Amino acid sequence: MTDLRQVPVDQVLERVGTALGTQLDPATVVRKRRSVGARTERGTWVRIERRGLDRIGTQGGNGTPSAEALSGIAKPAWLAGVAWRDEVEPVMWRADETRLLPSAPVGSAVVADDPALPSSWWAELNTSLDALARQRTNRIATPDTETITQELVTRMIHQVFPLVDPTVSEWCPAHADLNWANVTAPEFCIFDWEDWGMAPRGLDAATLWAASLAVPALADRVRVERSGDFASRDGKLMTLFVAAKILGPYAHPEDPRLDGARALSEQVVKELQAD
Repeated sequence: MTDLRQVPVDQVLERVGTALGTQLDPATVVRKRRSVGARTERGTWVRIERRGLDRIGTQGGNGTPSAEALSGIAKPAWLAGVAWRDEVEPVMWRADETRLLPSAPVGSAVVADDPALPSSWWAELNTSLDALARQRTNRIATPDTETITQELVTRMIHQVFPLVDPTVSEWCPAHADLNWANVTAPEFCIFDWEDWGMAPRGLDAATLWAASLAVPALADRVRVERSGDFASRDGKLMTLFVAAKILGPYAHPEDPRLDGARALSEQVVKELQAD
């Protein structure tokens, strides 16, 4: 898989700027594994993603513009987009222009220090996630760009927790990539909506919990704030789903999240087996 942090992207940035009728400021470029972002001369932000055609599925790769129809959620407004198929490889490039974020991202995807967020921030997170869960869509979420299905949930959970019944009963819309690099503070908003869609209840809460495990107090706060999700059977399954990614075959022995993921998973397995 191509890592956009390691390859030239100047031609891509130029093509996007021309298509959107603006210039991208090279001094503001942020490069990630599968996306590149930059500020424009007109005071907006452009995010460019490279995604394999096999990872698009039924979604069409239009997560950010389709999320514009969602209501009651703090997120930057979508303004315009452009997409094209790569001339050489079986991938699609897509660029979306949005309003600037109201504040900076909280941190990297997985944080090592407590961001010390106020109660008002958590209240805004809850308002947005509750509003998201009440809506409906034909999209299916793609956490880690893989379409989430019952088969995927079963496979992921059983590779670490083989005695658990992984059957999901409640599906609702989820952001599907809710980590600390995709939320802002002190003013709250959620961005990068490329993977959103229907998912088992609790996926977002569990994903944010997993991203917080290196800071136990923060992980505990996520569980308190989203207690309804974590108390539900599907929320418990999603806890095991994300924990399996930490504890599974590719676990890193020095991952600071291991102990926290293992401890809660053992508790959740007992709770599910007792139901």
